[in-house]
Amino acid sequence: MSESGTVAVEDVRRVAELANLELTTEEESRMLRDLNAILGHVSQLSELDTSAIVPMAQVSDVIGDGQTTTVLRPDEVRPSLSRESVMVCAPETDGSFFKVPKVIER
Repeated sequence: MSESGTVAVEDVRRVAELANLELTTEEESRMLRDLNAILGHVSQLSELDTSAIVPMAQVSDVIGDGQTTTVLRPDEVRPSLSRESVMVCAPETDGSFFKVPKVIER
């Protein structure tokens, strides 16, 4: 992203590459326009004075405050499945890992 806080075509191309997307020139320009519009809206929101707004409650703040009943189960250590019993059910394995077909090609 440039210093002006806008997205450049190079940024769009880099993100598309990371997402393994092939964009046409038309799609690149549309994505550039859309991303810059989103950043413009976020910029407008950041200008608002929210100092008088009460923050929203978070679940972690509410649970265990004495006013509500905790509905989460206790965090207890339990035995897990053994590797051998899991690998027996695997369609293909090397004994330690599942073998899966390659799905990403470059």
